[in-house]
Amino acid sequence: MVFNWFKRNKGKAEEESGDTSASVPESQVEPAPPTPTPQQGESAAPPEETPVTEAALTPAGTIASASDHAPVAPSSTKPDDDTRGARSEADAEAPRRGLFGRLREGLRRSREQISASVEQLVLGKKVIDDELLEDLEAILLQADMGVAATRDIMDRVTQRVRRNELKDPAALRAAIRQALLDILQPRAQPWTPAKGQTQVLMMVGINGAGKTTTIGKLAARWKAEGYSILLGAGDTFRAAAVEQLTGWAERVQVPVIAQGAGADSASVLYDAYAAARARGIDLVIADTAGRLHTQGHLMEELKKVKRVLAKQDPGAPHQIWLVLDAGTGQNALQQVQQFHEAVGLTGICITKLDGTAKGGVVAAVAKALPLPIRFIGVGEGVEDLRPFSAEAFVDALVAETGS
Repeated sequence: MVFNWFKRNKGKAEEESGDTSASVPESQVEPAPPTPTPQQGESAAPPEETPVTEAALTPAGTIASASDHAPVAPSSTKPDDDTRGARSEADAEAPRRGLFGRLREGLRRSREQISASVEQLVLGKKVIDDELLEDLEAILLQADMGVAATRDIMDRVTQRVRRNELKDPAALRAAIRQALLDILQPRAQPWTPAKGQTQVLMMVGINGAGKTTTIGKLAARWKAEGYSILLGAGDTFRAAAVEQLTGWAERVQVPVIAQGAGADSASVLYDAYAAARARGIDLVIADTAGRLHTQGHLMEELKKVKRVLAKQDPGAPHQIWLVLDAGTGQNALQQVQQFHEAVGLTGICITKLDGTAKGGVVAAVAKALPLPIRFIGVGEGVEDLRPFSAEAFVDALVAETGS
């Protein structure tokens, strides 16, 4: 029944489309930042045999000085009370509007996919019938919401129709919005580093998901918020991965512990954690080699990294986040399940929602496993990696296309 909508609207869509050319999708490979010469740490011996000394972990330029994190002194000019109050209110409102505007723009393609189809679906209809509900189901599946999330939304909408709560087809938008919000709200759980105790955030994911770029953006965000950050270049398998991460470290002006390609990833990250603890750094963001979730022997390497980090602190790594490319569609669900079984995920970052991806995959992932969605990426800028807000996301995704 889900194909009825496609059959009825195919001809109409072709007539309404005056230009058959399609927009060029944005590249799924995010550009690497400037590539400086990586800092080479000393060759790491097995952690349990040779403890890492402070001298071995402080090559020139590797550890940032305390001045890197010094706060900016406030201006000595004091406006009068009325001016200060008006200005502070305006200053607080401008960033909020700017962030929401970027979110709406980043989700524009997804919004058009869902909202425009719903608008066309209810156009000229006076009642909600079974045919309309079948077509709505097809729209949600086409938007990559997955079978489980689609069934949940349809059950909620159908129940309200049966209770005569949705008499006007135009009310469908509000009903879909609320159903989506009910799915996503429990997954919106923000996380920030803790000051005064060194934590490790281990990032995992397949190649091409935007993992290293996400690490750089997180480092920039948290450094701006006053946290001290150190990067660990644990992706020693992929060519140029170390250079890419050290390039981000220079761009963001945070220290990095790195060795050459082919070095043991667990040893590199062990060194990074030891250096951070010795210097009192708040957070180590550990890069790891990208791997397919179906490659069991590679997944074992991630388990090894966990075991080695735990030799310094049984609680490390304190966070393990999976970076997902929204463009992978329903394959993202398999990635979440396999990585979670292997290392025990504590969060998810969903990237590239500004491309040809369909934003419904966020609902599909939220429905699949009860894991927090920490951040979403809706653009290439550092500010376009945003903490996940269920309400802001749904409002940007399910809205009138002309608004």
